[in-house]
Amino acid sequence: MARIRGIILFIQFSITVAVTVLFMYIFKNHTHKVIKIWMTFQMFVLGIKLEIEGKLDESCDMLIMNHQSLLDIIVIEYIHSRDLAWVAKKEITDLFFFGHIIKAPRMISIDRENKAGIITLLKETKDRLDKGRPIAMFPEGTRSNGKKMGSFKPGAKIVANKYNLRVQPIILFNTRNIVDSKSLKATPGIVKVIFLEPVLASKETSWFEDTEIKMNEVFDKECNNYVS
Repeated sequence: MARIRGIILFIQFSITVAVTVLFMYIFKNHTHKVIKIWMTFQMFVLGIKLEIEGKLDESCDMLIMNHQSLLDIIVIEYIHSRDLAWVAKKEITDLFFFGHIIKAPRMISIDRENKAGIITLLKETKDRLDKGRPIAMFPEGTRSNGKKMGSFKPGAKIVANKYNLRVQPIILFNTRNIVDSKSLKATPGIVKVIFLEPVLASKETSWFEDTEIKMNEVFDKECNNYVS
């Protein structure tokens, strides 16, 4: 049943992505509104219920969170009211058709194999911050298996330290069990979102390393409730 739902989801997703991208190109000054409508629709179709712990601070300049599924982005976009600028790897942006979901709303695309990638990242994040868009990043760099968080890559630390950003760490649970794009399985369920206290980035402190430890502690404490 989960596989059938997954296939239906993929078909639905492909169609709605096409429509969403079309509307974002037509209404270039309202891409965020288009995204919000699409994300709200996805939450309804997927049958997602939210359990939230802690408080979202929308004044923060950066969000960092663990990554298990495409659903992570859908949930955060649904919750957050501001026009987030997601950092994505170039491989996603280069995808035929689906890559426009990154290009149309001017998200940030980074080539991790290019040594100049960090320079591009700093330049692009500065541009989005100047436009009032908070930066959203997955410090693990790729999706985990949902049972353990991966080691953090330095990109988020470099950006946050460079611009002295106020960062809010977020931990998501159960997104992979609900939507697993690798195995094309989907099932309704509850996503738990834990907002940790914001922290001010500084080169003079170990905030990034401390945050990684804290996020892992919270994740390890809660994850057994959601491992299938």
